[in-house]
Amino acid sequence: MTDHVFKWTEFALGHGTRLLTILLIALLLIRVLRIVTRRLIAVAGSESAVRVARMREQQTRTLAGILYSGGTAIIVVVAILMALPEFGFNVTPVAAAAGLVSLSIGFGAQHLVHDFINGFFTVLEDQYVVGDIVRIGDVVGRVEHLTLRRTVLRDPQGSLVTIPNGEINKVANLSRDWGQVFLDAVVASDQPLDEALNALEAVSSEFRADPAWSPLLLDGPRVLGVESLSANGTTVRLQVRTAAMRQDDVARELRRRVQMELTGRGIRLGGVQRMQLVVTEPEARPIARQ
Repeated sequence: MTDHVFKWTEFALGHGTRLLTILLIALLLIRVLRIVTRRLIAVAGSESAVRVARMREQQTRTLAGILYSGGTAIIVVVAILMALPEFGFNVTPVAAAAGLVSLSIGFGAQHLVHDFINGFFTVLEDQYVVGDIVRIGDVVGRVEHLTLRRTVLRDPQGSLVTIPNGEINKVANLSRDWGQVFLDAVVASDQPLDEALNALEAVSSEFRADPAWSPLLLDGPRVLGVESLSANGTTVRLQVRTAAMRQDDVARELRRRVQMELTGRGIRLGGVQRMQLVVTEPEARPIARQ
């Protein structure tokens, strides 16, 4: 009994102290890593900060999260390798076996490596960050989560769509800088075209002067003119450039105002053809008399 107590005491004083030291150092490094990555984030005020500052905050927050998760994994692995000799394990063959396993996994997980490489360049080149609205392939959604391996989008239906970064070949970022929209109005062929163009010019001028909407406008709305001719009528086009992600709101309001202005001036929109079927009585044929 005394021998067991002596052995446990010797283990606690020797190996136990070193294990505790390794654990404390690992926890301290993780804590320091957390503090450093948090300080990388330049916090922008929610209301007063300009959009560029908010974008930079999102970018640094994403990068800090990736650095923290990767650094934590490295610290944990090194701590385990340092703790194994205290339990009597020889680290050299373990490290050699781990190297062979890593090599085998590297050949078998080429897609995973591709995901990590693409994810690294996505973050490094600031292609998109958490919070951006992007189009990847046929999926449009808000970036909910971004790691080196995958990108998670929330689509308009509310579904979470997970896309491996290695499968991302082309990305359209819909949240950056500005948005643009073209609005077409089809004026019936029998309506005065010049009057319709004047009505659209009036709507554009009034819209630009509206203090409720002018902060969202970067350029326009402007009347580009006649876009096409068809049997349904004449298509005239407006163009407007807006703040990012506000083009749909501006387009809805513009359509409402165009409809009201044209209706108020008595100008009929095209798009519906009226057909009238005329039935005539068959002509009476003369009866031959014998």
